[in-house]
Amino acid sequence: QVQLVESGGGLVQAEGSLRLSCAASGRTFSRRTMGWFRQAPGKEREFVAAIWSTGLTSYADSVKGRFTISRDNAKNTMYLQMSILKPEDTAVYYCAADPVGSIANTNAWGDWGQGTQVTVSS
Repeated sequence: QVQLVESGGGLVQAEGSLRLSCAASGRTFSRRTMGWFRQAPGKEREFVAAIWSTGLTSYADSVKGRFTISRDNAKNTMYLQMSILKPEDTAVYYCAADPVGSIANTNAWGDWGQGTQVTVSS
């Protein structure tokens, strides 16, 4: 099991940028598959992006070209650089680790952070 702590959320205007961080505990971070999800009010939690230990990445179509997922194994930290933000990106953003099965399936992920709020104003 790994403990995850998100930070970096806040209020930003449309077309602006924001970088989220996810700090992980433990000494095996570099071997873990990590991911970002988000949940808007009244909606189900949805997949945003994932990054494997190899550096391979995957994105939801809704954020492709605007968001970039990355990791710094020396710092046990994963990032989500968000650009050209839209009001529909408003949500609580969660980081997650160690999926078993489809990365787009919320139930496949075993460890979750507490979330950080991102609000995009129009």
